[in-house]
Amino acid sequence: MDATTDVVVIGAGQAGLAMSRCLTRRGVGHVVLERGRVGERWRRERWDSFTLLSPNWQTRLPERTYAGSDPDGFMTGREVAAMLADYAAHTGAEVREGVTVRAVDRDARGWRVTTDHGELVAPAVVVATGDLDRPAVPALAADLPPGVVQLHTRDYRQPGALPPGGVLVVGAGPSGQQIAGELARAGRTVHLAVGRHKCLPRRYRGHDTYWWMDRMGTLSRTRDSLPDPSATRTPNAVLTGGTRDLDLHRLVAEGVVPHGRLVGVRAGVAAFDDTLPAVVAEAEDNAVRFRAKVDGFVARTGLAAPPEPARLPRPAPWAHDADATLDLAGIGTVIWATGFRRDFSWVHAPVLDAAGEPVHDRGVTAAEGLSFLGLKWLHRRSSSFLDGVGADAEYLADQLAEASRIRWRTRAASRVRWSRSGTLAAAPAASA
Repeated sequence: MDATTDVVVIGAGQAGLAMSRCLTRRGVGHVVLERGRVGERWRRERWDSFTLLSPNWQTRLPERTYAGSDPDGFMTGREVAAMLADYAAHTGAEVREGVTVRAVDRDARGWRVTTDHGELVAPAVVVATGDLDRPAVPALAADLPPGVVQLHTRDYRQPGALPPGGVLVVGAGPSGQQIAGELARAGRTVHLAVGRHKCLPRRYRGHDTYWWMDRMGTLSRTRDSLPDPSATRTPNAVLTGGTRDLDLHRLVAEGVVPHGRLVGVRAGVAAFDDTLPAVVAEAEDNAVRFRAKVDGFVARTGLAAPPEPARLPRPAPWAHDADATLDLAGIGTVIWATGFRRDFSWVHAPVLDAAGEPVHDRGVTAAEGLSFLGLKWLHRRSSSFLDGVGADAEYLADQLAEASRIRWRTRAASRVRWSRSGTLAAAPAASA
């Protein structure tokens, strides 16, 4: 695959395809490399009943908005993958599927992208592999009894695919709570190790929560407007596709047994900390603050929205009674709902901080020609969302198009020189 191009885009999910469309509109030559098929993670790394947390009407990419019959519904993972494949075909994106990138290195001509199918050289590379890269599993997983099956949420599919026995779900973000609820409703004995999370109502005052966040500008808030950069690392809000709320109160009512945060495993016994009451109170407080913010917005704008009775924080006696240990003899499966981490060790450029996170300004790094797209809070809160990645792609495409024009002008100037007689003569072309 030895070749050259203006831009190599790595990843053919929503970020890579949005980037491709924006570059095409600006006349910038490029190629998109994808290790699997278009939308691979949506296709292969979601459980069977998975749905988006955002409504269908909020599925928006450059030159593509949802036009189906169910704008208030929620796409499944397979439907998202099919939508992305259709988008790639419609926009004519030059995607090379089944190509795994091994390394990105500096090159005299710009950047050398090494893959399992050869090399590409380009003045610019956009890393658009997204925010959900490698499963994050804690080191204490090695201490579990050998007979316990361990799965990350990426590999979970449905209750019937699990071996017999109880299930311990570790992590109470949206994935952990959705899976715990599904397992409990399927008749499984489910324990849930609960860490920090945020509650939100699915609907409030006649509208979906995402409608309110969109209308109030919450999703378009930029990272430079935050008083504390650490705010970008807050836990995800717990929601589920549909009309019902999802929280620990509902899960406990469905039979899920809650515990504090998993802190260790020894001699076949799991140990949990005592933070569950405080974590539940903190999560509930987030929902209270959200409703108050909506109420204030309605009062300021005069928006017509039916009022709802005030909701006080609900008592959670079960949080104070939670067991601090669990004998794993009756547990057949542990599901790690512990999120993902990003691994950019294959990007060989001084653009990563001590934690391996890209250092950038709106995706643009200090290494000329190297950019990132699709990361959480890349610029806005919605930067990693289907609805938000397009705005970042437009910005990066502008930067890349201008750099391409500068290179073209430089090359054009270098191809001619004045001879001593004053006539023009062709000169060797400069390296791309």
